[in-house]
Amino acid sequence: MKKKLAGLLLLSACSLLVGCRLDMHVQPKLKPLRESDFFGDGRGSRALPANTIARGQLREDTYFYSGMINGKEGDVMPFPATEEVLRRGQNRFNIYCTPCHSETGDGNGMIVQRGFKRPPSYLDPKLVNAPIGHFYDVMSHGFGVMPDYAAQVTPRDRWAIAAYIRVLQLSQNAPASLAQGQNLNAPSQTEASSQAHAGAQPSATERK
Repeated sequence: MKKKLAGLLLLSACSLLVGCRLDMHVQPKLKPLRESDFFGDGRGSRALPANTIARGQLREDTYFYSGMINGKEGDVMPFPATEEVLRRGQNRFNIYCTPCHSETGDGNGMIVQRGFKRPPSYLDPKLVNAPIGHFYDVMSHGFGVMPDYAAQVTPRDRWAIAAYIRVLQLSQNAPASLAQGQNLNAPSQTEASSQAHAGAQPSATERK
């Protein structure tokens, strides 16, 4: 009798557990992109309310996040190109850019040597004279066969890479006066541009 009662209790408990699990499986819910008769437009997925901004995505410094000034590529750094920034730029450049552009920026990276289309050299006069915002924009949106690196490289690191590209250009095309040890304390174009940009220090917006 006791065994029979214990068996009934065990069976009842299992039934209750199964019932609870089933309830969780069939509970009312909307699956992404599924239709729904709950809303007037028949769509289960809802659009975000107008002017919604995700946390950490305010991006009030438009130049920092776009590289554009009045629709044109800017030629100023949004923050000082310090030694720390340049070293960070070199580090990110070596990771993400050298496979195609090579460590010297001549466009003969390892992937190019194996058949990928060769990018232009950073020593090309067109790129030497290009505003620094051009490099940020290309990293953000891609150009030609180059894909964008917005997902891999943060905005601040894109600027650091752009500043380092200027260093590469200068290192391989330095004026004779610099080679002779003159004007060693004169600010570089990148540093001068940084000082000229209003609000040179990064805003409180997330810059990581």
